[in-house]
Amino acid sequence: MKLTISAKLKLRHTPEQKAALDAVTLAYRDALNFASERAFELEKTSSAPKIHKAVYDTLRDQEWRFRLGSQLACTVSRQVAASYKTQWTKLKQNISARQKGFTKRRYKGLDTAPKFVSRTLEYQYGRDYSWKKNGKVSVGTLDGRLVLEFDGYQKHLDLIQAGAETGAAKLYYQRSRKQYYLIVALHMELPDPQPSDHKTVVGVDVGQRYHFVATDLNGQSLFEKGAAIRYKKDQFARTIKSLQRKGTRSATRRLVALSGRERRFVADRNHVLSKTLLTRFPGSIFGLEDLTNIRDRTEGRSNPQSSPKARRSRRRRSQWSFAELQANLAYKAPLHGSLAVQVDADYTSQACPRCGHASKGNRPNAGLMFVCEVCGHAGHSDRVASVNIALRTLLVRQDWMSTGVLSMRPDVSDGEVKAARLSRYAELRWNPDTNT
Repeated sequence: MKLTISAKLKLRHTPEQKAALDAVTLAYRDALNFASERAFELEKTSSAPKIHKAVYDTLRDQEWRFRLGSQLACTVSRQVAASYKTQWTKLKQNISARQKGFTKRRYKGLDTAPKFVSRTLEYQYGRDYSWKKNGKVSVGTLDGRLVLEFDGYQKHLDLIQAGAETGAAKLYYQRSRKQYYLIVALHMELPDPQPSDHKTVVGVDVGQRYHFVATDLNGQSLFEKGAAIRYKKDQFARTIKSLQRKGTRSATRRLVALSGRERRFVADRNHVLSKTLLTRFPGSIFGLEDLTNIRDRTEGRSNPQSSPKARRSRRRRSQWSFAELQANLAYKAPLHGSLAVQVDADYTSQACPRCGHASKGNRPNAGLMFVCEVCGHAGHSDRVASVNIALRTLLVRQDWMSTGVLSMRPDVSDGEVKAARLSRYAELRWNPDTNT
């Protein structure tokens, strides 16, 4: 199997070389905004050929402020087209959610042309950048190539030195350190996973009160509380609210710095959590809930007259970074000899793993206690959910062993197929005595 990882390389540049990188990143950002305005005028098109035809000559013209190379000019068109395609997808999802009554909010992302702020540009390997001997890289600027030395994580440097297949790269500027980094995609070839390589199955239930609860088929569980992180996020929210009320220019600058700090804090936390799972359950198949469109199903309607407690709860749901945690676990798992698959999230916290009875009444007041109305089985609701996820993941592994085909994610688009899967899940049973 092919795995793609990102290598972050710190470029060693002189003040003169930094000025050249400043010029090309600023020109690229201006070109993105120019192309975005033209795409908006062309009926908000997401067609890369149309955008390319409208802006290419201007981006290449040496008399204009852009003066981009041919490959960078082509990349601008593709990036703007991808951005508009994303906006159209979000708009369609919003329309569907409004029709189903999940929300009353109207998506406003296409009311104006999307604006690009970050000084980040994309290089194509072999055209805009290439490797040189003695640990150097050649990158394109407005006035030719720059050959720079770089530092990075030693394992990534070894892969580059060994000639690993290289993909596109992003030139990223960190304002606080006044430093440029090159984020490079490295493609690795790993042996295809086999069912016999993963004898342990672990169900992972993600949430807000507990970042995750993981349970294997031996009944061993790992709880990761989220109270301290939630408290830290509340601190960020209070500070941001205070700065927004001030509205001064210094407060605005502080807001920008604070938002970056919060993002990095959350990202670091999710990396630590994923590493914790992989080291605690090595060589396992991790079952993750498919939480696609979970926000549309759970956030409900906004109410200006709601209580402070309700508004705080809504804000915390909006800050829930479950997707990043699951993504980190999924891409790191093969590097640790593990695997991550997605299973249906339906009724995982409402179904009894001992008798199969599924009902909202099994969770009184939607609280932390699970008490089955039929058999009386009781326990922590998040642990019960992780047990159900583990059982469903075991079913995926059994199907993989019998058919030789691994389904990494359930087909949520086919209603009949999903109904059949849910029917099979209802037959699963968990026996505490045999741990099956």
